Amino acid sequence: MQAKQSIFFFLLILLLSASCKKASSDLYTDNDPPAFSAVPAVKVRNFVNRAFIDLIGREPTDAEMEANTAAIQSGNSNMEAREALIDKLMSDTTFRDGDTSYTLAYHKRIYDLGKIRFMDGVSEAQLIQQAGIYRSNAISDSLSGNVPGYEEDMMRYNRMKDVLLSARRYMQGEITIQQQFAAMINNAIYDIINMNSFNFVNACFNDLFYRFPSNAEFQIAYSMVEDNQPGVLFNATAQNKDEYVTILTQSQECRQGIIIWSYQTILARNPVSAEIYDEMLLFGQDGDFKALQKRLLKSAEYANF
Repeated sequence: MQAKQSIFFFLLILLLSASCKKASSDLYTDNDPPAFSAVPAVKVRNFVNRAFIDLIGREPTDAEMEANTAAIQSGNSNMEAREALIDKLMSDTTFRDGDTSYTLAYHKRIYDLGKIRFMDGVSEAQLIQQAGIYRSNAISDSLSGNVPGYEEDMMRYNRMKDVLLSARRYMQGEITIQQQFAAMINNAIYDIINMNSFNFVNACFNDLFYRFPSNAEFQIAYSMVEDNQPGVLFNATAQNKDEYVTILTQSQECRQGIIIWSYQTILARNPVSAEIYDEMLLFGQDGDFKALQKRLLKSAEYANF
């Protein structure tokens, strides 16, 4: 009886030993991480759809969806494949029905988002109408010999024209994104939204920097705008409203505000301190807004794969 038990336990030990060896072999064999090409097609399609909406303001057509999904999958769905689509939507000048070109639609999208951010989404018709009113008033002033009135109305007309032309000028590289934003806060529409110098000073800080000015900053800025008094803000000197807008929009804090805005519009969240720090080392130095957007759009967080 004892001999049978010994044989049984010996066989059991051999069986367990073989089982453990097989489990160990299974744990380490063919355990490489899945390739990007294994990304489900539905995730790639979602990425393509989001990129079209965020960059040119519309969903892709069926043909665009199929072609761009296939292109990304053929590139193993990696960052280079994603970046190729982003570059095309930002820069491609090929004629497209409804858009004229992707790059034109992209720059109009930036322009429209800027108007939402700074000008309550004012329509093009309202801007054109307001510009026409100032132009007509300037002509009337000129004919009546009212030189101060003519100069004032022409200044207002030119500021409105700067807004209307800012999308094309930014697309052609004539102005930076910060100069486009300067046009959007230095015009009659923005003045109407933020009536009087007190509100204007606060609105500029809040819209550009996502904060209100300190008491010291406010006193200096208010004197610049209201009384044309010289003062120093962000290590630069100004003494009127135009110069005040230039100081704010050319500051590093304005670039930080653009980083925050980009995270909000692309990733639907605010950046954490470390992300702001990292981006200020890049965008804070080169001011390349498209490169900033591209870094966010091709990220794993945005693509979700």
